[in-house]
Amino acid sequence: MISGALPSSPVINPVQGTSVPPRPQAETGERGEARPTERPEQASRGAQADTQLTEAELKELTKLKARDREVRAHETAHQSVGGQYAGAPSYTYQRGPDGAQYAVGGEVSIDIAPVEGDPQATIDKMRIVRAAALAPAEPSSQDRAVAAEATQILLQAQVEQSRESRESSDDEAANEVADRQGDAAADTYRSISRSTAADQPADLVGFQATA
Repeated sequence: MISGALPSSPVINPVQGTSVPPRPQAETGERGEARPTERPEQASRGAQADTQLTEAELKELTKLKARDREVRAHETAHQSVGGQYAGAPSYTYQRGPDGAQYAVGGEVSIDIAPVEGDPQATIDKMRIVRAAALAPAEPSSQDRAVAAEATQILLQAQVEQSRESRESSDDEAANEVADRQGDAAADTYRSISRSTAADQPADLVGFQATA
């Protein structure tokens, strides 16, 4: 969670198949992008307030607007690459000197749990999770930590997949050996049978004992 004014870079939050509790969201624009919540009369007053702000307040407002764009771009990158495994961006806001709310922090929850019993599916999923964590232009330390965790899970899945492949190959090899041994035994049996039949009297050839 990121809070406070102009904190460090936004993060992507790893969860084991769950999402963080919902937070109050800003209103949504026509393209589904969150935007500072303000009424028309507030926007009008804000525009008028810009001309009444001090130089220090104008500088602060410029920073807040830049931060707002940075945060939204950062979290949108996580969400768009994370796809089905990423949750909706959650933002923290700060009121600017013009009275409007600006996003100064944010996070995106992401499902980093391996796919039970399916190493290949886990590998595919962790590749997406890792890409999502590193999607922003400037990943935070937490983003990199999530990417490292996804890589670790991916490698474990590859080891499991390799082990299963070897076991399958061993089973196939064992079956081939058993088939060859069976064929050799059958050939030996037929050879002995022919030899025994040739040595017996004609009236005993084909004789079969019965219980």
